[in-house]
Amino acid sequence: MSNVQLTLIGKPGCHLCDDARDAIKQVTDSLPDASRIAIEERSILDEPELFDRYADEIPVVLIDGRQHTYWRVDKERLTAALSQRLSA
Repeated sequence: MSNVQLTLIGKPGCHLCDDARDAIKQVTDSLPDASRIAIEERSILDEPELFDRYADEIPVVLIDGRQHTYWRVDKERLTAALSQRLSA
């Protein structure tokens, strides 16, 4: 069972979303408790409420439903946030 839910909100063909996906993978691959992180991707094109809320900010990263960042993923900041959440 995972303890942390990480959600990437984006859309197909978004190069910043591809960069965010790569950064998330690098960060989670480096964490010893990565198996406790559930990663989900959602597209603003599939969910109108996400489009209305995040269309100008994608990619958006949520940790446990709370917005962590948008546009660019800072790997150090994401590592710190996930490490803190995993140790809680």
